[in-house]
Amino acid sequence: MRFLTEYLWFNTEKHREYINITNDVEEIVRKSKIKEGMVLVSAMHITAGIYVNDAEYGLIKDIDEWLEELAPFDINYNHHKTGETNGDAHLKSLLTGHEVIVPITNGELDFGPWQQIYYAEFDGQRRKRVIVKVMGE
Repeated sequence: MRFLTEYLWFNTEKHREYINITNDVEEIVRKSKIKEGMVLVSAMHITAGIYVNDAEYGLIKDIDEWLEELAPFDINYNHHKTGETNGDAHLKSLLTGHEVIVPITNGELDFGPWQQIYYAEFDGQRRKRVIVKVMGE
């Protein structure tokens, strides 16, 4: 079994942002020359997430509104008593999850129709990274 590990770095302009990273992951898979296996894509920060879904603007807006409804900014979070102000970002990350595993078949991401990989930033405007680990033969 072979492995390739690379990192994607982000410093978003907005506090909350959703970035399609599918092409970046595909390029790393191609670089790995692995034909059969899997790729792990994981946010290395507790206020960001990784998810797989459709790359459709209306859906991305719906996801953002849904997350804000479930975990709205609220100054009264207990986490804020520690001097932080990003309690909602931690909760949004829990809702999206922090990693995905995508199969690799014949050297390509083996997606269903419309599936894309997204980096979800919930406490942005600072440097953060995502690990991409390709494993297989």
